[in-house]
Amino acid sequence: MRENEIFIHSTATVHPEARLDTGVWIGPYSFIGEKVSIHKNTKIEANVFIEGQTEIGENCHFSPYSSIGTEPQDITYRGEDTLVKIGNRNIFREFMTVNRGTVKGGGQTVIGDDNYFMAYSHIGHDCFVGNETIFINAATLAGHVTVQDFTTVGAFSGIHQFCRVGIHAFIGGYSVITQDVFPFSRVAGSRPLLLFGLNAIGLRRRGFSKERIKVIKEIFKIFFYSDLNTTQATDKIKEKFPPGEDRDEIINFIQSSQRGIVKKKAEKWDVESG
Repeated sequence: MRENEIFIHSTATVHPEARLDTGVWIGPYSFIGEKVSIHKNTKIEANVFIEGQTEIGENCHFSPYSSIGTEPQDITYRGEDTLVKIGNRNIFREFMTVNRGTVKGGGQTVIGDDNYFMAYSHIGHDCFVGNETIFINAATLAGHVTVQDFTTVGAFSGIHQFCRVGIHAFIGGYSVITQDVFPFSRVAGSRPLLLFGLNAIGLRRRGFSKERIKVIKEIFKIFFYSDLNTTQATDKIKEKFPPGEDRDEIINFIQSSQRGIVKKKAEKWDVESG
C-alpha cells in the first residue's frame, strides 16, 4: 500500500458515499456506513463497526470489535441525525464503544486528540472528552459527561450523567463518580467516593514545576481543609492568588459546578505529601 492509497479489504463493507481520505486502511469484515468520514492514515482493523454521521480525524487506530457512532442509549431518541466527532491520533482498543449525541443534549458526542481508550471503555451520548486522556479497561461515561484534558479514568469506573472531571484529574479503579471531580485531584472509591488530594505524581510527569505545584496545593488547602464554605473559599482563593492559568481553571470549575464537587477526604491523606 502506497502512502496516498486507500486499502479496503475484500470482505469489508464500505458504503459508496462514505468519505475516505488518503492512507486510510480498512480491515477484514469491517463495516463503514454512508455518512462516515475518515481522514488521513487512520487504520480500521478487522470487525470494526462505524456508522451514523461520524467524522474521524487523522492517524487514529481502531482495534477489532470497536463500535463507533451507534445510536444513543436514550429511550427518547427517535432516529434524529446526530453526530460523533473524533479528533486526531486517538487509539480505540477492543470492544470500545462510542454513541452519537441526542437532540436534547446538543446533538453531538465529541472526542479530542491523542486519547487512549482501553478495551471495553464506553463513551455515552452527548459526552465531551478533551485531549490526552486515558480510559483504563471498561471505564464508562454515561450521557452528558465532560472529561477534560490530561485525565485518567480508572478501570471499571463509572461516571454519572452530567458530571465533569477536571483537568489533570486521576480517578482510581472501580470508582463511582456522582459529583464533579476537582481539577488536579485524585479520587477513588464507592460509597463513599473519597478525595485523595493532589495528583502530584501526574503533574510532575506533565512537567509542572515545584513552584506551580505548590500554588495548586495551597489552593487545595483553602478549598478542602479550611472551615470555609464554597463561596468563602472561592473568595479567599481569588484574594490570595493573582489571576493565572491554574488558579483561573479552578475558580471557573468551582463556579460552574452544578452537581457539587467531591469533597469527602480519605482519612490517611496528608495535604503536605499529596
